[in-house]
Amino acid sequence: MKPSVLSPPDAMARAVAFFEHLEPAHLAALDLIYAPNATFKDPFNEVQGLRAIGGVFEHMFATLDAPHFVVTGRVLQGRACFLTWDFCFRMRRFRRGQDQVIRGASQLVFDEQGRITLHRDYWDAAEELYEKLPLLRPLMRWLKRQARS
Repeated sequence: MKPSVLSPPDAMARAVAFFEHLEPAHLAALDLIYAPNATFKDPFNEVQGLRAIGGVFEHMFATLDAPHFVVTGRVLQGRACFLTWDFCFRMRRFRRGQDQVIRGASQLVFDEQGRITLHRDYWDAAEELYEKLPLLRPLMRWLKRQARS
């Protein structure tokens, strides 16, 4: 039986809904969102395949409190999509109980079934994360000053 074809606008809407409502129980249905050999890349990971992509999300849920995405913008061209988002969470080890936000963007490419074949996240790890960590904050500020001079 041939898999159903999902239009790019519908694929984008499904991806946005998936990310905005993501919770650990949804990882069992990752094959509805991602193609079997999909590639995922962000500042910390570069993985391929459903199991590895699921591992990235599992790690997110295991190490952060209340992680969730809020999609703030979307652009679609053919089967390629670009989303801007806020990733909201609370750290478990530092600044406990304080809400944190990382602002970033994702490039997604869909196959004919509307599954993601490429997922690449773009965000500034130095500004959005390292500068918030107590041990790295002074070093990051010093590096910024050095880069400006």
